Amino acid sequence: MSGTEAVLAGSSPVTEPEDWKRDRVGSALRGGNPTVLARLDAGFAVIGDVQFLPGYCVFISDAPGADRLTDLPRDRRLAFLAGAERLAEAVENVCGRRDADFRRINLEIQGNHDAFLHAHVWPRYSWEGEFAHGPVGQYDAGRWSDPATSLGAEHDDLREELVTELARLG
Repeated sequence: MSGTEAVLAGSSPVTEPEDWKRDRVGSALRGGNPTVLARLDAGFAVIGDVQFLPGYCVFISDAPGADRLTDLPRDRRLAFLAGAERLAEAVENVCGRRDADFRRINLEIQGNHDAFLHAHVWPRYSWEGEFAHGPVGQYDAGRWSDPATSLGAEHDDLREELVTELARLG
């Protein structure tokens, strides 16, 4: 696939309520992952389940069973990295327009928790205070499950802006 196939969040047929979280790659491939923003060449741009750093996104590989970058042939590795870079640029552009305190993007491929190839795209802000200069992992574990910052309808405008920007960069 070449280019960008935009999918407005919430428009994907969700036939697997909450089950999609158990197989994020498979559910994205089947059209059942409601966090998908766009289909790119080597994966899916998705908005994060939590938004304590508004604009947090993840680029997930479209190769079921790929756990690390080296599980892919070299051409697919490069396509995966290009997709992650395009998502990072879209997040940077959108977050920079939305918040004057936007500072930069942190792009991370870790794979220490979820066993599928993915890259985290973290927008960073000056309002983070003491946390602004360290890794996102230094935040209190409660941030990851706080209902106040969980992805919800209040993020629909952000989702639309990200979809539009990904298509523009396509």
